[in-house]
Amino acid sequence: MTGDSYVGAIDQGTTGTRFMVFDHGGQVVANAYETHEQHYPEPGWVEHDPMEIWENTKAVVTRALSEAGIDADQLAALGITNQRETTVLWDAATGEPVHNALVWQDRRTTDRIEQLEAEEKADWIRETTGLEPDAYFSATKIEWLLENTDPIKLQRTRPEDIRDRAEAGELMVGTIDAWLTYKLTGAHVTDVTNASRTMLFDIHALEWDDDLLEEFGVPETLLPEVRPSSDDDHYGTTDADGFLGAEVPVAGALGDQQAALFGQTCFDEGDGKNTYGTGSFFLMNTGTDAVESEHGLLTTVGFQRSGEPVQYALEGSIFVTGAAIEWLQDVSLIDDPAETEELARSVDSTDGVYVVPAFTGLGAPHWDGRARGTIVGMTRGTGREHIVRATLEAIAYQTRDVAEAMEADSGIEMRSLRVDGGAVKNNFLCQLQADVIGTDIVRPKVDETTALGAAYAAGLAVDYWAGLDELRANWQVDREFVPEMDPAAADARYDRWHEAVERSLDWARE
Repeated sequence: MTGDSYVGAIDQGTTGTRFMVFDHGGQVVANAYETHEQHYPEPGWVEHDPMEIWENTKAVVTRALSEAGIDADQLAALGITNQRETTVLWDAATGEPVHNALVWQDRRTTDRIEQLEAEEKADWIRETTGLEPDAYFSATKIEWLLENTDPIKLQRTRPEDIRDRAEAGELMVGTIDAWLTYKLTGAHVTDVTNASRTMLFDIHALEWDDDLLEEFGVPETLLPEVRPSSDDDHYGTTDADGFLGAEVPVAGALGDQQAALFGQTCFDEGDGKNTYGTGSFFLMNTGTDAVESEHGLLTTVGFQRSGEPVQYALEGSIFVTGAAIEWLQDVSLIDDPAETEELARSVDSTDGVYVVPAFTGLGAPHWDGRARGTIVGMTRGTGREHIVRATLEAIAYQTRDVAEAMEADSGIEMRSLRVDGGAVKNNFLCQLQADVIGTDIVRPKVDETTALGAAYAAGLAVDYWAGLDELRANWQVDREFVPEMDPAAADARYDRWHEAVERSLDWARE
């Protein structure tokens, strides 16, 4: 089914929702985007309105198809990719959320993580889930929702205890992929990649872990069924009477970073990519082996096709990169992100200024939830151009932190790195990244690889594409950046960066 048919991908991200339609050559034929509001009820808390996300999803799907002149029945399949770890709790009967979604950036459960560490449970969690215990993941978010959601919001005349309702199967919880799949099809399912980010999933046995469920007080009846990322049996089908007006199989889902890995055709052991979005996420395919990190990285599920073994990945999660550019705009140091390249080029260096954008703590390889954003080295001569350049350099330094840990864990020397995401349009950043790491940076022609990966997963499940070789043939290079900086100079600046990081650690004491 390839003639006048296409595959659609819902890309639900931290700041907005995109719908893209791809043809058989992996080219974009339709595209629409809508932002949603960020809610900050307390310092360090971040929430989204799940219904706003759902309404925006319907809007972008409808608009993209309309503007491209594509009928919904021309869609061979739909795939979903999503901001991972962000958690939604909803009423199974009404389909209404009972609380705002807790976003992956949310730090309200930091105390609970510190309790787990004090109880010496970190190694157990790491061995089972591949994850470093952190408020980033879904487990403590679900626990918080079950303990703190106001029963009045359940819209019952005689609200029962929320945990009783969860045990009775009257509530559902899931990451954003599960929420959207439910709204599209009525099915309560998630894929293995998203399940692997909850801190409740045994990535070796590929099932919800009873002991972890008990630790966090999460009834299994609350959780979705776990399915392959590319599912020949499909997650469900849209209703012909729904907003699409057609029955379209929802046949694939991947967490956004795994989707980018798939979209970058990193199908083989040793293939790696880095996505520069709100945060940056560096993944390397480790094949069918779940490589345990000794350097602060995460072991995670990369993807799974129906009837095939899981492919694992090592991941370095950097919480704030693109969000640091947004912060420059928020504080009026720039009017538009496109300005950063010109401003950074206007000076030869940062004049000793270093920015550590630890606005929501530090992820890999530091894992300090109490680290906070820091600027060091300023003088009276420091201008906005120095701070802007230092912010871009921080993105590159954080990526080198992860790259070095990745090479140490995997034993694989990285000769090139495939990159994607909004920030890679900045040629200065790409060149800087090549210089700082000392490796080639390769940017593909289709840089919306997150949506492309979800489309590939769904399309493979309905035989829109015959196999992985066909997808590899679609991948094309836009530009390659090779290192130009003297390695000794790069090393000296990187060493100084580590001193700046030290000053940001353990800052938020309350």
